[in-house]
Amino acid sequence: MAEDSHARFLKKHLKGGIIIRQIHLRETRTAVTEKVAESLFSVLPIVIIVFILCLYISPMQPDLLLTFLVGALMLIIGMGLFSLGAEQSMTPIGNQIGTALTRTKNLPLILAVSFLLGFAITIAEPDLQVLAQTVPHISNTVLLITVGAGVGFFMSVCMLRILTGMRLRLLLIFFYAIIFLLAFFADKNFLGIAFDSGGVTTGPMTVPFILALGLGVSNVRSDKNAEADSFGLVALCSIGPVLAVLILGFFYKDNAAVADLSTASYGTTTDIGYAFLHAIPHYLKETAIAMLPIIVIFFLFQFTLLHLDSRNLGKIMIGLLYTYIGLVLFLTGVNIGFSALGAELGAALSSGKSVWWLVPLAMAIGWFIISAEPAVAVLEKQIETVSAGAIPGRVIKRSLSIAIALAMGLSMIRVLTGISLFWFLIPGYTTALILTFFVPDIYTAIAFDSGGVASGPMTATFMLQFFMGASIALGGNVLQDAFGVVALVAMMPLVSIQLVGLFYERKQKRTKETTVVYGDYDIVELWEGEHAK
Repeated sequence: MAEDSHARFLKKHLKGGIIIRQIHLRETRTAVTEKVAESLFSVLPIVIIVFILCLYISPMQPDLLLTFLVGALMLIIGMGLFSLGAEQSMTPIGNQIGTALTRTKNLPLILAVSFLLGFAITIAEPDLQVLAQTVPHISNTVLLITVGAGVGFFMSVCMLRILTGMRLRLLLIFFYAIIFLLAFFADKNFLGIAFDSGGVTTGPMTVPFILALGLGVSNVRSDKNAEADSFGLVALCSIGPVLAVLILGFFYKDNAAVADLSTASYGTTTDIGYAFLHAIPHYLKETAIAMLPIIVIFFLFQFTLLHLDSRNLGKIMIGLLYTYIGLVLFLTGVNIGFSALGAELGAALSSGKSVWWLVPLAMAIGWFIISAEPAVAVLEKQIETVSAGAIPGRVIKRSLSIAIALAMGLSMIRVLTGISLFWFLIPGYTTALILTFFVPDIYTAIAFDSGGVASGPMTATFMLQFFMGASIALGGNVLQDAFGVVALVAMMPLVSIQLVGLFYERKQKRTKETTVVYGDYDIVELWEGEHAK
């Protein structure tokens, strides 16, 4: 009898365990499917536009087009897995470490660890990896270390700001003044790359981690401004790479290489497959090296301060695995097949007599890119929450679409005319900084954070290559004319989001002013007057 009872007990719990595992498996499949679908909708507009251009306007070699499709497929799957992994690992790691750090109340330790975290997370950023491999005259390692150091320094500044409650506006004005002072004297071949570096670092790896770290630190504070001070971290961290690369330009001397369009040609589909398979081991090693620092730092905190249980630790480890696999697939797809067609297509479309039609084409691409960007939906919800529903999400999306379309159009005008990037950056950032005096601080923080949302993976991968190809075909200076597209894309939301915030803030004030509020005495008088009639 006891044996039967024991058997029933075991059967019941085994069945329960199987059901729980099945639920977890279904939830995982659903999460992967959702993230891959988001990535698909982000990449699909580019793929469709490229196909139309290649079929009807500028035909490409079949092998190049097939390589592009395979690369796009790997990019879609890679970005989906990477986004899921970053969400499951980077966000909780940032939050837990931020909270644990603040509770130590050791300011030198907080600043030092923040620097190391900023450095470690930045060098693993996929958009930065792509940019580093694109820049012809700066060593990959040098650029990664420089940008990582810049982000690390400003991570420390961010922590200091949250802990002390410093005004974001004052910091932005101060550091951007330094940036433009340095930019005036810096090597012009470093100008576009410096501002592009600031745009690409605010990507799918860095942003969730930085925001979570800031939230973890602010959670320890109990004042009413703690949550608001957690915004603006991305804005400050994006300043670091710009400053660091501009400073690098004063000391780093190398032969200014000229980018070319030498792309591999493949005779058969077997050759294409071999090219991708041959590249995967390289990116497995490169990605492992890039992710190792942040993993080491996390485990040091796990054994000293965090002491997470096995369940939460297991989730983070699975998230890190997703991140690793996704990053490998992303880099392989981009570098072998996806970006190459962008350069070739840009060169082919620029070889005709009339090239000004490329301006509206670039604007159309910009419109569709941002419309399909998954991170935009996150920004929409964030602003709707902050504004208590006063600013509809569709307004944010529309303003961003217009802003990015203008940024792409201006970038193409730069390629066609050779106009200096200064003529666009100085008025743009001046306008953005002036608006900070008229817009509530929370909207300023969100606006400056939103640059990372706009400069998504498509800008750093396909569009930069597209502009480089056009510049080379037109005989322009690639370093000065093509680079800077990410910078303009990251800059435009600073103005558009603040303008939307300013418009709706004033609209709310007018509504309050026109609304008549009656006190108790007024209501009694009105009631008596009505009855007297």
